[in-house]
Amino acid sequence: QVQLVESGGGLVQPGGSLRLSCAASGFMFSSYAMRWYRQAPGKERELVAMISTAGVTINYADSVKGRFTISRDNAKNTVYLQMNSLKSEDTAMYYCKVVKGRVEYWGQGTQVTVSS
Repeated sequence: QVQLVESGGGLVQPGGSLRLSCAASGFMFSSYAMRWYRQAPGKERELVAMISTAGVTINYADSVKGRFTISRDNAKNTVYLQMNSLKSEDTAMYYCKVVKGRVEYWGQGTQVTVSS
């Protein structure tokens, strides 16, 4: 079955960096676009970044452009989110998602807290 496992979250000071990972299994990873979302307390879940199958097409939310970088390693079945220049407003639970056969699959999330 499809499984997505996020890791790499934690507590970081403003201006710091974190690298999130999402390890995928149960499907042909290289054939699917991957997405990172986040959800802050009291807010709706929002799309942060998307990467196509071979990494040719990449999109970011305006709020993270120039600070976050999404990438993937199809040999390792893993998608990454490098987050630099973190701000307090980046505090949220971060999730990866894949859509396979019109079904959305989500990981359990990893918490990112940006605070001094």
